Amino acid sequence: MPSPLATTRGPPWKMRKSLSRSTLRDQMGCSEIDLKSEIVSQDALRRTIFPLGELTKDFVKKIAAENRLHHVLQKKESMGICFIGKRNFEHFILQYLQPRPGKFISIEDNKVLGTHKGWFLYTLGQRAKISGLKEPWYVVEKDGVKGDVLVAPQVDHPALYRDLLRTNRVHWIAEEPPAALVRDKMMECHFRFRHQMALVPCVLTLNQDGTVWVTAVKAVRGLALGQFAVFYKSGECLGSGKILRLGPSAYTLQKGKNRTRVTPEVSSDSPGLHPTP
Repeated sequence: MPSPLATTRGPPWKMRKSLSRSTLRDQMGCSEIDLKSEIVSQDALRRTIFPLGELTKDFVKKIAAENRLHHVLQKKESMGICFIGKRNFEHFILQYLQPRPGKFISIEDNKVLGTHKGWFLYTLGQRAKISGLKEPWYVVEKDGVKGDVLVAPQVDHPALYRDLLRTNRVHWIAEEPPAALVRDKMMECHFRFRHQMALVPCVLTLNQDGTVWVTAVKAVRGLALGQFAVFYKSGECLGSGKILRLGPSAYTLQKGKNRTRVTPEVSSDSPGLHPTP
């Protein structure tokens, strides 16, 4: 059967084998492949074929339409955790994890606003549905020991923003690690931690154990432990590291400035002070 063709202008529809040392962002500036291939070994990538690697989603749908592949066109977009489907997320999770009741606590005045069935049901940055409250509150921190979920009253509350994080040992696609980072111990690049979010300019600081500090040029919303920071430079996906530690939020820093001018004790491995060589 001959390969289907499309009359719409665009890159040729062809099989693409990954021969480069790293992956490139697609035509729209964001690739679904990026957030998967950043943890794949270079040896495997050299033997990998990306049939749709150079095509946008709209162009693929054009191909499907011209070849009467209506089941492709009618398939709905995948949203959230796709394998859950239309089931309620909380009900689904509680089928596998025992409820751990806790409190919703305001980060501003420590007032108890309500209760929940488990801190693990919430993601930093999401809206917390608190019974009896009409105004929106958003998750800013979680205490896995006490079981409390700290919330803030605005979607852009400073407690949601941070500009510093530390990863585990980074998996580099092309090199181990990039030569510029080894030479200078620091490197400017970009990163993202959610699919389709805009790339964030940052500076990486390399530690002796292969972990990195990531300092964002501008504070970003909703950073959370356990997410993967994926790094890019000059259009290439360099690799990724799992977020293991977060710096203070903008709200915490503001509170510190508003209290006293006593210099707080700071960890010696914090970038900008004494980064680990």
